[in-house]
Amino acid sequence: MSFLPAADRAYLAEKGIAYEEKQDGAVKGIILKGRRLPDGRFDSAVADILIQLPPGYPDVAPDMFYLLPWVKLRNGGRYPSAANVAQSFAGQNWQRWSRHNSEWRPGIDGIWTMIKRVEDALEKAA
Repeated sequence: MSFLPAADRAYLAEKGIAYEEKQDGAVKGIILKGRRLPDGRFDSAVADILIQLPPGYPDVAPDMFYLLPWVKLRNGGRYPSAANVAQSFAGQNWQRWSRHNSEWRPGIDGIWTMIKRVEDALEKAA
């Protein structure tokens, strides 16, 4: 059974984004499978990206996002700022990227907004 809103599923299908819906206890999440990371930025070119969906989503904003495998900056060989803590979900320890969202627009934003935020955070990682 899907818990992702129909508009989100339609967007992901339209964009050809492979994903999996998972639940770990009371926590629901969507895993974007095998996403390309910005060229030359990290020690891995591809990662799965977890977005946990809070109760009340899509009227309530997702907050952080998580990567597997864990990545380090290619330049300097260190974890990006605020991306060095583990988050357990579905039996795996994900790399938590602490990026907060105060601009979510209930009734307007959806998974497309969060994907854009993730892409921006990955591009700007330092």
